[in-house]
Amino acid sequence: MPYVTYPTTLVLQAVRDGVSYGFDIADHTGLRTGTIYPALRRLEELGWVRSSWEREKIARREQRPARRYYEITATGVSALEAALKRFEGFARLPGKPRHA
Repeated sequence: MPYVTYPTTLVLQAVRDGVSYGFDIADHTGLRTGTIYPALRRLEELGWVRSSWEREKIARREQRPARRYYEITATGVSALEAALKRFEGFARLPGKPRHA
């Protein structure tokens, strides 16, 4: 299995949690978009996430660019589980309680 960095783990976890497009993933993780988008491209190349473009009509109606939505694959879930085990001592993983 390819090596997964901590920031990439945060991105993959956000997608698993239903955060589906770049700027929302950045808000959710606290990472910069310069980290988010390359990670999403790598994850898609690995087959751990898949993406689809929003319909232009929806974006135009909301007066913004079309969004690219991401969802995790079954392979991505397995990779995330392995990465979470590796990083389980890190406090920043959303949803993990902090130990006193």
